[in-house]
Amino acid sequence: MALDIPYRSIPDMFLKRVAATPDRHAFAHPAPDDSGPVWLTWTQVAERATAVAAGLRGLGVQHEDPVAILANTRLDWIIADLGIMCAGGATTTVYPTTEPEDTRYIITDSGSRVLIAEDATQAAKLAGADLPALTHVVLIDGPADPTAQPPQLTLAELEQRGAEALRAEPDMIEKVVADIAPNHLATLIYTSGTTGRPKGVELLHAGWCWEGVAQTAFDLLRSDDLQYLWLPLAHSFGKTLICGVIHVGLPTYVDGRVEKLIEMLGVVKPTLMCGAPRIYEKVYNRVVTSARAEGGAKAKIFSWAVRTGLRKVELEQAGRPVPAGLRLRYGLAEKLVFSKLQARLGGRMRVMVSGAAPLSKEIAAFFAAANLPISEGYGLTETSAGNFVNRPGSLRIGTVGQHLGDLECKIDSDGEILLRGTPVMRGYHNLPEETAAAFTEDGFFRTGDIGELDADGFLRITDRKKDLVKTSGGKFVAPSNIEGMFKALCPYTSQAVVIGQARNYCTMLVSLDPDAITGWTAGGPLEGKPYAEVVAAPETRAMVEGYVAELNTKLNRWETIKKVTVLPRDLTIADGEITPSLKIKRRAVETNFATEIDKMYAGTLAEI
Repeated sequence: MALDIPYRSIPDMFLKRVAATPDRHAFAHPAPDDSGPVWLTWTQVAERATAVAAGLRGLGVQHEDPVAILANTRLDWIIADLGIMCAGGATTTVYPTTEPEDTRYIITDSGSRVLIAEDATQAAKLAGADLPALTHVVLIDGPADPTAQPPQLTLAELEQRGAEALRAEPDMIEKVVADIAPNHLATLIYTSGTTGRPKGVELLHAGWCWEGVAQTAFDLLRSDDLQYLWLPLAHSFGKTLICGVIHVGLPTYVDGRVEKLIEMLGVVKPTLMCGAPRIYEKVYNRVVTSARAEGGAKAKIFSWAVRTGLRKVELEQAGRPVPAGLRLRYGLAEKLVFSKLQARLGGRMRVMVSGAAPLSKEIAAFFAAANLPISEGYGLTETSAGNFVNRPGSLRIGTVGQHLGDLECKIDSDGEILLRGTPVMRGYHNLPEETAAAFTEDGFFRTGDIGELDADGFLRITDRKKDLVKTSGGKFVAPSNIEGMFKALCPYTSQAVVIGQARNYCTMLVSLDPDAITGWTAGGPLEGKPYAEVVAAPETRAMVEGYVAELNTKLNRWETIKKVTVLPRDLTIADGEITPSLKIKRRAVETNFATEIDKMYAGTLAEI
């Protein structure tokens, strides 16, 4: 049955939301002293967004003209995005961590006419580039440079120009919005390409409106919720959440400062938060290592509470009743232990969603045991991010839930997940051959992921097709599954990367979480030592190897990790080893740490 979409475009959806709830809270930004959210109503958001839209029309932006945003997650990002689309333009998203060379490529390849940059430092990434389509640069923070080329102006000046234009022609934006069709380009999001150059994914208004409706057809997003939004808005996950926010009218606090997340959760007290697995892993690491560090009775009570919670979850997942005695013990466990974790996350959390990368089953089970169930979901940039998700109240750990709306899914003969429907991209920008190769003859998009559907329509992801490791003995290994298991076993882990392609055995690179490892060193000979010294110490290596030995008891013989290397530093976005959405970039990791990998295979014959 086709999903009923009552909107022609995102601006149509936005203006209808403003008309329906003009005085309700829409979006908030942090107060200067971090004392809490500073709210804008839907009317106030519309005033700013339409002023930006009119200002962009004054700069020559027409229907489907790309306009780029290069900034961190903040309220101004959302205002700019809505302004671009209300002007009829299409938003080109650029991560603020993108290197100058790739930034220039994206601006050039997209044909962006205007760049809205966070500040002069971000704008400087364009220095010396030949950008024939770019006519203006708009700075969110800081003064404009009067000598710059292309000409610069501030976002405040752009809004002022737009407001003046709207006073002269009050219905300008309504006329523009009326001409935006569902099949018009809304967004260009660049994703890593096989050639090393990013590929521009063309996503239409129809797909985003579908997302807004589809993700709210069950109890995931509610108008009486309060969302904490920290995700990179240049990523499709963040974009699809904004569409859901507009459709439902969900108040959303916007704050991209990840380092402030735990602190501000206690101030904002949200009921809803979406994130990448790394965020939940860090919370897990901190909770488990803190409990172990306390030792004695407190550590024993913590372990008892976790065992009690996991037993309850095990029965619930199996569809069996929870005995009265276990319910009583769980109530005590929640009072003594889990309530503290719930308070750390603000004390009101109703729904947490994980996406963008695989979530370890063990860590998912831990949060469910703490009465903080995580609804894992699945989607790709090419399919507008939101495709499958576990519904609140019907969680099936180890799966990414059931499909949204009328999205079609089937599994190819080699196990690849294929998707077809409204949220699927129009194609890769200026890449007709790659676009054609991405689809089957009957129009299904090839996700590149391996998975299986159960009888109830729950999807289980096995691994990325391109990430599957084939050992020299011909055995296939799914790295992300092993990495997730290790992270759950070893709470001091930041990242784990399994190596084994065309090798005669598997090895692993491990980086350690600076906060967690500091707790581990407390009271021992490594206490107070610098991170680099701690991770290089024999005691640390012995600790990690102990967890690897435990991991190997859970693996098939050909999957077992024969050697492990503790890295001297964590993986970083700056070094190209993880994406801004915190996915591992395996090829870059293997290149950057080739010496360490070679040492683990020294003296062996890797048959190719």
